[in-house]
Amino acid sequence: MLLRPSLEVNEVVGGVLAKAVQHSAGGVRLHAFTFASNHFHLLVWARGASLASFMQYLRANLSKKVGRWVDWSGGFWERRYSAEPVLDDTALVGRLRYVLAHGVKEGWVEKCAQWPGLTCLPQLLGAARRLLHWFNWTKRWSKRGSGSRAEGEGRFAEQWAEPVELEVAPLPCWVGKSEEERQGAVRELLKEVEAEARARGKPALGAQAVQAQHPHTRPERLKRSPRPLGHASTRQALRELREQYRAFVAVFREAAARWRRGDFLAHFPRFAFPPRVVPG
Repeated sequence: MLLRPSLEVNEVVGGVLAKAVQHSAGGVRLHAFTFASNHFHLLVWARGASLASFMQYLRANLSKKVGRWVDWSGGFWERRYSAEPVLDDTALVGRLRYVLAHGVKEGWVEKCAQWPGLTCLPQLLGAARRLLHWFNWTKRWSKRGSGSRAEGEGRFAEQWAEPVELEVAPLPCWVGKSEEERQGAVRELLKEVEAEARARGKPALGAQAVQAQHPHTRPERLKRSPRPLGHASTRQALRELREQYRAFVAVFREAAARWRRGDFLAHFPRFAFPPRVVPG
């Protein structure tokens, strides 16, 4: 539970997320996010191959900074991240609902706003921009040779904290709505999620139970659901996506085979990476 929510962890995570978006230089727009105790969900728009570098920066810095805070060494993530395309507006709103529902659907809290981890909900219902802090360890290391050892020189000391802005962009299908209309739509999603939770009739464990967990705790059972190819409101859209993916794989395999034979003029599909060729 290395991401177990706390005020300190939320601040570190938020700073890393904001810095990762900033580092993408406009290649990534953030629409929604929620951080659980051992994973996170993001709803983003990404240009081209920007998503890969964004996720590498985000996960690497979460490992370094949160890992240091919770006294963890070694591997931080069990497997690679999963990214699925969202194919239509109905599915897009459904993905937002899924992100907001975390904590409630898992039986931890009764209301979405009670989840103690970092979440986009306050920004969806209020100001879209939020100021967080990025702990600049490069600056800290540059001061080590200055001969001065100021009080509070630890990695998370205030003197290394730099303000960084995190903005949540409206869903593309909601851009034409007013801010009041968007907030109303979010509240309707919350009502649906919380009504479904009440209908199950099981009491929530509560935010205190979440925060009482030790970060080094390992779940007794891991839920491993299959990763979908994409998200859509119709089966036809998913069939078309599957056919497009098969075509992509076929072109890639043919180009890779030619590449390995020494034909370096082989055409790879856009955003694909040629295989490594080891000299014989």
